[in-house]
Amino acid sequence: MPARYRFAAAAALLAATTLAHAAGMEVTSTSFLEGGTIPTLHGNDTDNCGGKGVSPQVGWSNLPPKARSVVVFLYDPDGQNGLGVSHWVAYNIAASRNELKQGEGQAEGKGATVGKNIRGDTVYRGPCPPVGDLPHHYTLTVIATDLEPNALQPGMTRQEVLDALKGHALGGQSIVGRYAR
Repeated sequence: MPARYRFAAAAALLAATTLAHAAGMEVTSTSFLEGGTIPTLHGNDTDNCGGKGVSPQVGWSNLPPKARSVVVFLYDPDGQNGLGVSHWVAYNIAASRNELKQGEGQAEGKGATVGKNIRGDTVYRGPCPPVGDLPHHYTLTVIATDLEPNALQPGMTRQEVLDALKGHALGGQSIVGRYAR
């Protein structure tokens, strides 16, 4: 194949990849930047963690067309010596909302069902890694589903929500923030 055709084919592939990425689901937060430090405002307000326990803002856009609701998780894969810690399980959120504002979804109500965190409580539990650990990575994930808002029962754990989403998840994206004490 002549060089000019290889170049044209490569340019077309790059353009198609860029368009596919541009049209894909996006997750953002005004509370922290991708790879940045999560402010203590969002840290745990118990256990001498020094935080205020306020759930972060999370926004989503470019959801798949059939999305009816979203699920939001805040998960620390570094916690419990690498076994992971579930800090926030929020679901039954209308996809059309496009965001949970800072402080929304930290407890039941305001258009979100809050599931059980690592302690079995149905509230947002902010980051609180052990003192002296390297910063933990907190993954804030939004999953688009074809389920209607309020389709899932209250009080579910992260794993129970994941199990319920089998066959209903349409796509997901995450951002990661870091937190240390």
